[in-house]
Order: sequence, then C-alpha cells, then structure tokens
Amino acid sequence: MSELKIGLIGTGSISESHLQAYQANPKAQLVAVCDLNEDRARDTANKYHIPNVYTDYRELLASPEVDAVSICTWNNSHAEISIAALQAGKHVLCEKPLCKTVDEALQIEQAASESGKLLQVGYVRRHASNIAVLKKFIDAGDLGEIYYAKASLLRRLGNPGGWFADRARSGGGPLIDIGVHAIDLCWYLMGKPKVKSVSGNTYHKLGNRSNIQNYDFYQAADYDAAHNTVEDMANALIRFENGASLMVDVSFALHAKENSALINIYGDKGGAEIEPVLSIVTERHDTIINIDPQISAPGFDFQAAFDREINHFVDSCLGLTETNSPVEDGVEMMKILNAIYQSAAEGREIHF
Repeated sequence: MSELKIGLIGTGSISESHLQAYQANPKAQLVAVCDLNEDRARDTANKYHIPNVYTDYRELLASPEVDAVSICTWNNSHAEISIAALQAGKHVLCEKPLCKTVDEALQIEQAASESGKLLQVGYVRRHASNIAVLKKFIDAGDLGEIYYAKASLLRRLGNPGGWFADRARSGGGPLIDIGVHAIDLCWYLMGKPKVKSVSGNTYHKLGNRSNIQNYDFYQAADYDAAHNTVEDMANALIRFENGASLMVDVSFALHAKENSALINIYGDKGGAEIEPVLSIVTERHDTIINIDPQISAPGFDFQAAFDREINHFVDSCLGLTETNSPVEDGVEMMKILNAIYQSAAEGREIHF
C-alpha cells in the first residue's frame, strides 16, 4: 500500500486541522466524511473534495474503500467508534482523550490487539517542533534523570460551553480537555514512568461565567450558557514509582489576571521550559547556562503540529515507522485522569 485512504468521523472544529493535514499529505487521500449533521458533512465534503458522505459512522466503516479513520467526535463516543473501526479492519487516529473511563480504554486496547490494526491517540503536543528538538537533548542524556515536572494551563474565561461543558458527553472539564495535553506531554518527556499515586482537587465555583461582557472567547457550535456540569479548574500531584513527581493545574474559569501556559521539566543535569517557548537550562564550568534553541517555532505550533501528527499516523499505517502515541499510552493517561477525578470526589490520595 502506497496511499492511505482516509475517512473522517465528526466535522467539529478540531476536524479542520485533521482535514488540512491529510489534504497536504501526498500519501493520503480523503475518501469519506461522516457527521450526524448531514449539511455540515456535505459542506466539509465540498470544501475538501471528498466523494462519499455519511451520517452513520457504521456505513462509513463498512466501506472497503476506507483504510483508516480520524475520530473527531464527542468524547463519549470515542470508545464505541474506535472499537467498531478496529473490528472493521480500519486503522484509527482517535482525538484525545482516548475515551471517558478506564474500562472503555481497556476495551479499546483489547480491540486493537485482536484486530492487529493501529490505534494512535491524538496527543498532538508530542508532535510540536520544539518537542522534537527537546527530545533529542533528553535522549542524549543532556538533562539527566528527569525527576520533577510542573504544568499549568490556565484560562480565566475559556469554557467553550456546549458538549465541552456537558460532563455526560465530555467526561469532564479542563482536566480532561486541556489537562490531558499537559499531563501527557510531561509524562512522555519523563520517560513514561509507572504511576504510584495521585492526589487531586476539582472546583465548581465560577460556572461558565457567561455573564461576562466585552471579552471574546471561543464558544462551541452548540453553546448553551444554561448548561454547565464540568469543573472550573483542577489541580493534582502525581507521584511515580521511580520517585519522580508531576504537579499540574488547569482551568476553564479562574479569577486570574491573564491566561497562562507554563510547562517545565527538571533533571539532575539540566531543565527545560517548554511553554510558552522552549528554553533549556544546564551548567558548564560551574556556571548556569540558559540555552535558547534557534528554531522557527519555539512555542506550540498548532497546525504544523497537527500536520506532523497526521504525517506520523499515515507513515505508521503504511508501515514506514512505529507510532509514538500507541493505545497503551491512552490507557495509562485515562488511569491518571480518572484517578484525579476520583481523588477529588473522595477527598483522598489514590494509590495504584
């Protein structure tokens, strides 16, 4: 197989990044699109010259023309569609989070194993150009043993509403939506150590702050200010079996002066600031040295990262490389996320 034929399921906002990346990849061909909203599916098909349009994902999966699918639907349907796609003999790129629960994650993992097909989890931040640069420093041992990481993604007014704010569909708020990126990126760069325990807190204090005027923020297509069942913010301390630890806090709503994104990792030979831009810290001749890598995108390059993620998925499906975001990583991340929610609900540390 020299060309991968792609079906895309779910034409919400994130699908645009997938579609643009597939369209730019000469090894991929978009052949089918599916959405519950037929008009939206047809508009997408016309925009990207996709020949086949469906409103039922099962019909798309039944097509022998489709080799692989991108799943860009609500979180509560990720498991169902992923399992069906694997059982239909399709490779799968599933947007993060992999699903809502650990049980679902284990079922997806089993389906992938039984089908022999690839499931790649959509951890797009692993594919940012600054991470590719940093990973070379880490793999060469320049940072030494990474024993601590700290991640903070805070929005002061950033609850998209709609399905994002509906726990039944999303599985949670900022923790499972943006926190998954921060936690996964740190865990990945730390060498994916085994989790020992998790202690977390969630807060429901401010709601979606739909009363705020004169300040624009992203709103989902199905935005409804009256419905909000997710947390405003969450924080956690994650301990690993190797002694390393990770602190994280994320928010949709917070009385903060401004939005902020800070992700740092620290080793015994050096450290790195990843967000807002990559900077590496080390010592030479008893002097602390700050290294600013000269790269075109020192911060998170949104669409370019999706391009690399999709290219990596296509090459993995074609057997040209091995995915760096396998289903097993999705399972581990769901264990961590669910443990944080459990810890917050029960007011105790969760031990693995």
